[in-house]
Amino acid sequence: MKILVRIQDVELAAELNDSPTANAIADALPLEGGARVWGEEIYFDIPVIAPLEENAVAEVEIGTLAYWPAGSAFCIFFGPTPVSTNDKPRAYSPVNVIGRIVEDTAPLKTIADGAPVSIATRR
Repeated sequence: MKILVRIQDVELAAELNDSPTANAIADALPLEGGARVWGEEIYFDIPVIAPLEENAVAEVEIGTLAYWPAGSAFCIFFGPTPVSTNDKPRAYSPVNVIGRIVEDTAPLKTIADGAPVSIATRR
């Protein structure tokens, strides 16, 4: 499913995969919240409850969209986080990978804590 991630004045095209968690999030769209910035990760609480999937991981690629079951949060990874052991993003604890940003994530480096976030379908 094609989605649009809008944070402050940054808009990025993204895609959700076909996992159970991604499908639950797709059913809940549109979503809104306030950005929380943790290193080069932006996350925000969403009203979706999903279990940790069998293929959950902690280390992900730049541009990964994920769901963090421990905090019911939508996560956008665009670089190293405080728990990274190299230049790859690393979640605080395992996440369900739900999709990816399909364009350059560099504009996300300008986002401040508390910025408005929205996730919606796109055509």
